[in-house]
Amino acid sequence: MGKRLIPPQDPAEIHEVPLRDALEERYLAYALSTIMHRALPDARDGLKPVHRRILYGMRLLRLDPGAAFKKSAKIVGDVMGSFHPHGDQAIYDAMVRLAQYFSSRYPLVDGQGNFGNVDGDNPAAYRYTEARMTDVARLLLEGIDEDGVEFRPNYDGQSKEPVVLPGGFPNLLANGAQGIAVGMATSIPPHNVAELCDAALHLIEKPDAKSKTLLRWVKGPDFPLGGIIVDSKESITEAYVTGRGSFRTRAKWTQEEGSRGTWVIVITEIPWLVQKSRLVEKIAELLNDKKLPLVGDVRDESADDIRLVIEPKSRAVDPELLMESLFRLTELESRIPLNLNVLVKGRIPKVVGLAECLREWLDHLRDVLLRRTNYRKQQIEHRLEVLAGYLIAYLNIDKVIKIIRNEDEPKPALIKAFKLSDVQADAILNMRLRSLRKLEEMEIRTEDKNLRNELKGIKGLLASESEQWAKVGEQVRKVRDLFGPKTPLGKRRTQFADAPEHDLAAIEEAFVEREPVTVVVSDKGWVRTLKGHVEDISGLAFKTDDKLGQAFFAETTSKLLLFATNGKFYSLDVAKLPGGRGHGEPIRMFIDMEQDAAIVSLFVNKGGRKFLIASLEGQGFVVKEDDCVGNTRKGKQVLNVEMPNEACAIATVTGDSVAVIGTNHKMVTFPIAQVPEMARGRGVRLQKYSSAKLSDVATFDSKAGLTWKDSAGREQSLSAKELTDWRGNRADAGRLAHGLPKSNKFNRGVE
Repeated sequence: MGKRLIPPQDPAEIHEVPLRDALEERYLAYALSTIMHRALPDARDGLKPVHRRILYGMRLLRLDPGAAFKKSAKIVGDVMGSFHPHGDQAIYDAMVRLAQYFSSRYPLVDGQGNFGNVDGDNPAAYRYTEARMTDVARLLLEGIDEDGVEFRPNYDGQSKEPVVLPGGFPNLLANGAQGIAVGMATSIPPHNVAELCDAALHLIEKPDAKSKTLLRWVKGPDFPLGGIIVDSKESITEAYVTGRGSFRTRAKWTQEEGSRGTWVIVITEIPWLVQKSRLVEKIAELLNDKKLPLVGDVRDESADDIRLVIEPKSRAVDPELLMESLFRLTELESRIPLNLNVLVKGRIPKVVGLAECLREWLDHLRDVLLRRTNYRKQQIEHRLEVLAGYLIAYLNIDKVIKIIRNEDEPKPALIKAFKLSDVQADAILNMRLRSLRKLEEMEIRTEDKNLRNELKGIKGLLASESEQWAKVGEQVRKVRDLFGPKTPLGKRRTQFADAPEHDLAAIEEAFVEREPVTVVVSDKGWVRTLKGHVEDISGLAFKTDDKLGQAFFAETTSKLLLFATNGKFYSLDVAKLPGGRGHGEPIRMFIDMEQDAAIVSLFVNKGGRKFLIASLEGQGFVVKEDDCVGNTRKGKQVLNVEMPNEACAIATVTGDSVAVIGTNHKMVTFPIAQVPEMARGRGVRLQKYSSAKLSDVATFDSKAGLTWKDSAGREQSLSAKELTDWRGNRADAGRLAHGLPKSNKFNRGVE
């Protein structure tokens, strides 16, 4: 093949444009197209262009609510060919959503065939399904043939399409809308039409009413599948006033009693836009991962209605707590956003509040009313002109017939003879012979009289704004009656409730299966858990230069408290600690502990106890265990220490006396009443030192005596009588501790 030569371009035709300018211009055009013609709904009829074109296309096909169904392929083809030159699948998907009872609160399309289901299954292809309009769609289109709205040329200029529908139904809020444009998005949940109409009627009476006032009628969203909204009234009010917010929606459930004290939970309503099959899969997945210890089994028994059955692990389980764990981990609780971002007047993207939203709809209804009224006025005026011509012809019928029979051009002759208008002359020439019967004059005069009365009323309506609003109010009331609270479609489905308050600790516990474990901490601060309560841990391996620090029994639901040399207490969940394989992980992976800090003691948080804590400089105080628990990784500062001083000892308060031993091997005992109880501080002096430091503390019952463990782990003790030599007061130097371990440690730990 020969090489094709590209003809050289004339340099004068080449324009240099900076890339930035070219991109800005093109991106702005794309953004505007997305915002105006794809993603955001019009505030007046609540529709995006694709939905508007589908409904208008169905209107042209005469698919009214009572008419026979037509193939969806025919509808999609007509809409694509005449109005919406985009993908046929996109048009069909949009039409399917308008027909789904679980997606649309008030479906605009009546579908026949498989239009998908709440499980998330796909609808049948458009060659298999059929559709027609619903009464709601008919209301939206009412008046479109009476010049109710403006029309514009379609994409190829061959026909015309409506800019907006007459919208005799508050579709924007009733059915909601979802869309993502460029730099902005919209998310409007569905609402109850009767409530919207009541609020709109109040707005007609008091045009300056605020969104907050309208919430007397509009309680909140009304989802197709029901559910329960558990938000506070304050947050709901805030959402509707600002146009931004969200609604916390939960599934509706009941407890069903079985035989011999057994019971199950039955879920009958799920949050909006949640796929039921995916929900069941998620619960089953969590069950396999042992993240739902209160749940025994889940099964889907749904037929036409939703029925999810949750079996508890045992009948002793608290159903409220079981559901709380499911609400936290699954889409049985869902946050449904509100972002009232709409095209105001079809041109301006704006986030509006409830009042402004309804005001846009009402103003549009009035505009449509005025357009339809003017259209009717023109029709009546034209008809009156024709009737006047008919009357002239009827009264002078012989002369009219003579002119028509004898004249080559009867029209100008008729106009001249009877002073007729063009319209009247044409009407007479097109008149049928049967109209010449005797009764015709009376009928013409009666019709003329009736039309003149109607015209008088129309002129009165056009001249009076209050009459116009009364007419709009009448239209809104008609919609309210059609979809009132007593009708099956209009009855409110979503309820409101306060979220039950539960003990957070109990909820956390509900997420973990309760099993015994042994917590092992190495000398260098590496932590791991072993399954079960392991008595013999002598065979455990540790890293080089590391050895066993401490080991104790706990459960997977336990919380641990770590007391560190920086005087802070840290909280840890046993469930989050690594399993027994390997050497575990550094404890610093789970808490934000300073590099120069080390572990003084790690123990199970039981609650309700009191601890005596002390620093190297011999200062300390008594603190409640509950005051040591913090919720952050940074820990809770309890004993105030500054380097080189640090926290070094902790003991559970179990008696009426305290024993303090220093590194100088001196010990003093005194009543615990001499030590103050505090929540935080430096503490008071427990023992006096010249060059030594505090080594350990213990508490005991003065009558029972002091016990401790020696290096071999054997229990040693001193009776009350033997302790007489060391008895003193707080801040005494003490006496040498003969018979006590050389390590100067009681090795009692937290008991």
